[in-house]
Amino acid sequence: MAFTYFFRDLQTLEMICEYALPELRARRYINIWDAGCAMGPEPYTLAMLLRERIGHMYFRNIRIQATDIDGSDLFDEIITNAAYPKDQVERIPQEIFKKYFVPDEQDGYFKLIDEIKRVVKFQKHDLLSLLPVAHDFGLILCKNVLLHFNESQRIEVIKMFHSALMDGGFLTMEQTQKLPKQIENMFEPVVSNAQLYRKVVK
Repeated sequence: MAFTYFFRDLQTLEMICEYALPELRARRYINIWDAGCAMGPEPYTLAMLLRERIGHMYFRNIRIQATDIDGSDLFDEIITNAAYPKDQVERIPQEIFKKYFVPDEQDGYFKLIDEIKRVVKFQKHDLLSLLPVAHDFGLILCKNVLLHFNESQRIEVIKMFHSALMDGGFLTMEQTQKLPKQIENMFEPVVSNAQLYRKVVK
């Protein structure tokens, strides 16, 4: 399970919006895989950031597949309900929070609005199976997960990501997680100050 919280590593997510989104918008649908989503803050943060940059009509064409190994068997319900306690939403900028959250019927909890909830779907998945949940993704995020694997496992998982991406698709990793040298030729860096890469097709 990856540890995360709302608006964590905002710089990298902003880079996605600035550099990847303009290219991905040329397609009818933007398919995204968030691998290691924990209880949903990261895919929902990305969904809110994307909604801020595109209109309501096109936002309906965004599909975020959120996956995690989920040993607790709780993530499906949590992500589907998209209701979080106050202490987990306090990092969210107030203008974003007021726009996309409403008080939940459970006291002290706040729930994302349906427009944001409906673009994120959860699926239990083990990255070390080396089987992608789908193909033709425009963007894959894998944050704070690969560091738990050994070097050979990391290489094989990133190769799997490469096969699951569409031609020219984007891969984003944790700031501290560099691309292994053995597979550097499979991706090209998009920016120098974030782990954002574009798939290389030979």
